[in-house]
Amino acid sequence: MLTKSQIDSEKLNPESTFFKKVLAPNQETSNLLFVLDNLGRLPTDFNGEMFTPLLCHPNPKVRLLAVKNIGKLKDEQYLEVLSTFACNESDTHTRRETVSAIGRMRSEKAIQILTEFLKDTDPKVVLQGLRALLYFKGHPQVEEALDTLRQHPNEMIREHFEYEKTKKLKTVAEQCHPTSLDSLKNVLVCADVQDLFPLIPDESVHLTFTSPPYYNARDYTIFQSYNAYLDFLTAVFKETHRITKEGRFFVLNTSPVIVPRISRAHSSKRYAIPYDMHPRLTDMGWEFIDDIVWIKPEYAAKNRNGGFFQHRKPLCYKANSITESVMVYRKKTGKLIDWNLRQYDDETIEKSKVLGEYEKTNAWEINPATDKGHPAVFPIELASRVIQYYSFKGDLVFDPFGGSGTVGRAATEHNRYFFLCEKEHKYVKYVKKAWDESPLYTSEFNVLSLTDLKKNFLHPHYI
Repeated sequence: MLTKSQIDSEKLNPESTFFKKVLAPNQETSNLLFVLDNLGRLPTDFNGEMFTPLLCHPNPKVRLLAVKNIGKLKDEQYLEVLSTFACNESDTHTRRETVSAIGRMRSEKAIQILTEFLKDTDPKVVLQGLRALLYFKGHPQVEEALDTLRQHPNEMIREHFEYEKTKKLKTVAEQCHPTSLDSLKNVLVCADVQDLFPLIPDESVHLTFTSPPYYNARDYTIFQSYNAYLDFLTAVFKETHRITKEGRFFVLNTSPVIVPRISRAHSSKRYAIPYDMHPRLTDMGWEFIDDIVWIKPEYAAKNRNGGFFQHRKPLCYKANSITESVMVYRKKTGKLIDWNLRQYDDETIEKSKVLGEYEKTNAWEINPATDKGHPAVFPIELASRVIQYYSFKGDLVFDPFGGSGTVGRAATEHNRYFFLCEKEHKYVKYVKKAWDESPLYTSEFNVLSLTDLKKNFLHPHYI
């Protein structure tokens, strides 16, 4: 019976005939798969010729593993074999692995072959070719070939192309991912958020969680049209994207809103805010991660089906709305989450772990909140979950529509810093008063005007 230790021992002996026997095409498929899957790192003098007959094996898994092992050798003598094989192979997974194996050779002889794969009909094959060619970035033939991807019909290819073309070296200050400016910590700025953004440097905040004002639902949120409202949110969230650190999160709490009818001769109008905002957010560079549904108790819903309850006539049914959307986005980057995690020391990661029970699904049952000082608040439990799941202790959490200060309170309770903006003076005063009078919040809380914030940034420490 074959064992992994036997394979590890035999592959170090260049005189061994062991692999000529166990890798023969007529071997049992299960044995072939076991050997190919357990070869691990190969010595530089390993005879890769034993793999090439397996490229004709009827089992696609055998062909795939044979390609992977040829790729480990990074030997350009197999370039022609792999190129021909990729053009004729029917299994798409194996074809992608073959292009990857060609790329790992890092041979200029492979450039012409890889550029041909940029024309492939399988987007993942094209992506493999793109990644391989980026090793030769600056080579005239490569630059010309890559430029053909600028208008590629597949969105993933266009995004990867744009990311690689616009990627820039970061300054030492920008590379300090876990830190944030002291002048933004535990601050509530009383201003229109659009006036605030020009003062905030790129990549300043770790997480944004907000619930924007609903379209024409309150006196302080009157817009001339629904498109004007969407344009306003688009401008705010585009700037939010700019000030968010690479690969970090933006969580948006919204729901459809009903504008009441003006008379019995007219119908009320329902606007699907989260669905209308989604394509705008992805267009500006937010990557969609999760759709969480905040579920409220039935008693919290405004009754919309009183008439239907009485007459039960078709077409007249209207559901009572007990949900809101909590949409999770990440600032688009070519780096995986692991990169973000590596920016923090082990102690911070350990202290930030979410302990005990946690919500395993995307359906969050949370009771709504009321506040005598603000007509539209979300519960602190909602903010607490978002902050714990999408930030580390010591991170800076931003809310461009500060409202009653819920995000600030939740951030403080979980040892994060907050940075809020609220344009209504009466709500700013209310939040400050509530903060000062509560024994729970002992951390510093600064209410600043735009002028105050400008002065902070003119301090020599921030120049």
